[in-house]
Amino acid sequence: MPTPAIATVAGTDPGIRWSQGLRYGLLGLPLAFAALPLYVLLPNFYARNFGVPLAGLGLLLLSARLFDAVIDPLLGRWADALFARSLSAVLAVGALAALLLGASFCALFFPPRTTLSFLWVWAGVCLVLCYLAFSTLTILHQSWGALLGGDALQRSRIVAYREGLGLVGVVLASLSPVLFGMPFTLALLWLGLLLGCAAWRLSPRPVLEIRAAVPASIPWAMGAELLAPWKTPAFRALLAVFMVNGIATALPATLILFFVQDRLQASPQSEAWFLGVYFIAAAAALAPWLRAVKRWGLERAWLAGMVLAVAVFAFAAQLGPGDTGAFLVVCALSGLAMAADLALPGALLAGVIARQSGASSASGRFFGWWNLATKLNLALAAGLALPLLAAFGYAPGSRTPEGLQALTWAYCLVPCALKLLAAALLYFLLLRKSP
Repeated sequence: MPTPAIATVAGTDPGIRWSQGLRYGLLGLPLAFAALPLYVLLPNFYARNFGVPLAGLGLLLLSARLFDAVIDPLLGRWADALFARSLSAVLAVGALAALLLGASFCALFFPPRTTLSFLWVWAGVCLVLCYLAFSTLTILHQSWGALLGGDALQRSRIVAYREGLGLVGVVLASLSPVLFGMPFTLALLWLGLLLGCAAWRLSPRPVLEIRAAVPASIPWAMGAELLAPWKTPAFRALLAVFMVNGIATALPATLILFFVQDRLQASPQSEAWFLGVYFIAAAAALAPWLRAVKRWGLERAWLAGMVLAVAVFAFAAQLGPGDTGAFLVVCALSGLAMAADLALPGALLAGVIARQSGASSASGRFFGWWNLATKLNLALAAGLALPLLAAFGYAPGSRTPEGLQALTWAYCLVPCALKLLAAALLYFLLLRKSP
């Protein structure tokens, strides 16, 4: 029986206009707006407001995030089938995912006042639905951007539009709950999803050529097609670097509020400003990193960002109660380093996809595995770091010397060690093999 045809990228004008980039990237704003509470604020929110123990909270987050990670390759395979059907099908499923994300997000942050055991079930179900909707929308959006094509600089620009607007989203998400309250924050999320999906429909569309299609159904078993990205050595090498570097980044993201509240003993109002400075600095740094790509190339620019992050977190390990001014500097410089992590790995992945014969018809699967790695990083950061901190004597609000020392190691020094390992992998696996 003949298979339907699939459209894949044949290339686009490398001079994408800023208005086109904004229309494509705008959806990144509400996605990042939702991601900050889900991955950064949620552990602290449930621990302090509902008395959920750290060890149990870590297990719940680990389970939900592992489920989220495992389904990403399947969602990526489904994304390829949707692109095979039509771009209209992609946009329709994206709109449904946006509706589910908004609804489940509201339920997660406004749980019913009930017993702790029911709260576990409620939070677990809401997390699964949030992650399912978030992952579907993210993979479809990322795949669309990768199919726009272009050279290394052009791919970096496309990713930078998406991630730059995403940084605007996380700045709003960090300030909005403190300044305006959670109901207003949820209204902003719904507005962002509505405008983001509308702009996506008007964004540049891939220039297409005809290829043989993938089947339109989701294979619920890991078949050869699902594993196709792993046959690409460049993808395996890049993913190894991305995974180690991602764990190094996820640990501070998970623990920053605990560090601010207990190590620095800063006021609750300052938390929003620390996060705001961090993400504003990252947004401002995207343009300089693109200039660095033009001068040094993607790999060397990313390596420079890793080295900067190590220096910043080594300095942060020396901070103590009252050092809020110095921590603002840490937030600004670590935001500068994080901007490289946002814009450059995705551009490298788009390059890997573009260089593979026929790989653009499997772009969803590449991004599915890529997002699996991202979710595993976040799952490990919460699922292992929180129980280990509890085992070493740290509990939110307690300030024993042993607990604070464990918190400092987990927030500052372990990420430094992982960043150095990622830098070594980047050098030996990518830089030494690049032309």
